[in-house]
Amino acid sequence: MSETQTQTEVAAADCETVSVTVGDRVAGVATLTLSRPDARNALNAQLRSELKKVLTTVETDDDVRVVVLTGDNDGRAFVAGADITELRERNAIEQREASKRPRVYERVAELSKPVIGWVNGHALGGGCELAMACDIRYAAAEAKLGQPEINLGLIPGGGGTQRLPKLVGTGTAMRLILSGELIEAAEAKEIGLVDAVHPRDELADEVYTLAESIAAKSAIAVEFAKTAVTASESMSLQDGIAYEAELFAQLFATEDKNEGIDAFFDDRDPEWNDR
Repeated sequence: MSETQTQTEVAAADCETVSVTVGDRVAGVATLTLSRPDARNALNAQLRSELKKVLTTVETDDDVRVVVLTGDNDGRAFVAGADITELRERNAIEQREASKRPRVYERVAELSKPVIGWVNGHALGGGCELAMACDIRYAAAEAKLGQPEINLGLIPGGGGTQRLPKLVGTGTAMRLILSGELIEAAEAKEIGLVDAVHPRDELADEVYTLAESIAAKSAIAVEFAKTAVTASESMSLQDGIAYEAELFAQLFATEDKNEGIDAFFDDRDPEWNDR
């Protein structure tokens, strides 16, 4: 590993379908670009495997505080879906094997560091599911999103039937999944599928402005905040409040709690130790 390369960049060095830069635009921010331009960045077995490998390294790389996940612009999509050729060749037994967890969707969703989905183009099928696994989604105005699996005689298989209702409500999720309808980014924003929509030439600046803001915070506080919010999806309100209170109390044992409060009183920027 060279002095200028991070662990994550080294891990991605031999990947053919995932490229990584760390700190290229913002310190502490890793950009993971999915690249199968001839297939509109569709998810095949190789891309899934390489992305899981990179995410495993991201988890323990102290140089990475925030992840931005996007598609190769040459592919004219974020991710156009799963590789349909692979699906056609599988039987039920083979698909059960391919669906063993943790899949790439879980690796993204369960990463301790925040993941921003830079939806720079169409996010369809598995691509929409991958975007939903991200913590925050910013989309290009020209992007379309949807779960068209029903048109292939299938249903979403990467978490779409579970994550989509939580984001947009049961009725809207039913409409999109049962019809296979693709929607414009503006509607995706309106229903809560994406969090912001910007013109393509402005989207990168907006994504990295957000990433920079998060990366400037205490990494341990960010991790605990993500953990607490994620827990709300599976806990009752009362259990979630109790869990939040416990995480809040645990932060009182950190150096960053004292540094943050001292910096507030001193009217200066905090210098986080992430401890």
